[in-house]
Amino acid sequence: MSHSDPRASLAAYASAGEAQTFAAAEYARFYEIPASTEAASLQLWYARGQNFVVGYAEGSVGARYERVSQVDEYVLLIPDENVELTIEWEGEITRVLGPSIVFVPPGSSVLNVVQPGRLVLMFTSLNEDLCEQCTNAESYAQPHPNIPPFKAWPDPPQGQAVRVYSLNVPDEEGRFGRIWRCSTFMVNVLPPQQGPRDPTKLSPHHHDSFEQGSFALDGAFTHHVRWPWTSDLNAWRKDDHEFCASPSLAVIPPPAIHTSRGMDQGLNQLIDIFSPPRLDFSQKPGWVLNASDYPMPD
Repeated sequence: MSHSDPRASLAAYASAGEAQTFAAAEYARFYEIPASTEAASLQLWYARGQNFVVGYAEGSVGARYERVSQVDEYVLLIPDENVELTIEWEGEITRVLGPSIVFVPPGSSVLNVVQPGRLVLMFTSLNEDLCEQCTNAESYAQPHPNIPPFKAWPDPPQGQAVRVYSLNVPDEEGRFGRIWRCSTFMVNVLPPQQGPRDPTKLSPHHHDSFEQGSFALDGAFTHHVRWPWTSDLNAWRKDDHEFCASPSLAVIPPPAIHTSRGMDQGLNQLIDIFSPPRLDFSQKPGWVLNASDYPMPD
């Protein structure tokens, strides 16, 4: 990793951990497969990691998406301008304009599309009804190794509410991306890349005990993944160099070393997803843009 990368100061970036068994990475290319659910006004694809489910939706005017018994807080990302929704929760209606990220409390909620566009939804895998709809559901028939059980972070002390944050946040020297967190997720909307990423300036790194979801929203990416060698040759895995256009989700298992390279000549936009939130990012002053709304664990 380049010393100019803000992540270089994190203690977690060292040689890959001491795990002895490893899971494969997951690659869900939504552009190649039928939608998980499809109606006249809404197409929706689902794929998952161990702790999270990601949905990608394309909604027309009048599209409606309902969660009747949502067990915990979930995320709605509206990446584009001129997209408008209303969110009904606990008898209140919140108007949301893109580009924005929204945290919706547990319970019953309804999303109504007023102006059409793309949506990215994120849920924990505690919502079993959604896990069953994932294109890669069979990959998680058994829990993957090296990932502790999911544990939510504290609820906001101000109480449950639909919380909306604009994505229009300028880059800042020394801050890594644009990061928001809630009780269940941390989402990093990385700076958009114009043209292919310089192959001499990649950022290979690893995580000891959590998965990373990398959602390709625009353009295309090659995900380079390498697993550690152990004393057991049978546990070794070949490197991945997986090309994924958009929309697609890559799920990187711990403690695989990984980096992603934008490939298109135009816009390449990647979103990193973690569930529960990352402690190391949260401990960096100024990195989490809504830190005052969601406390860290004691």
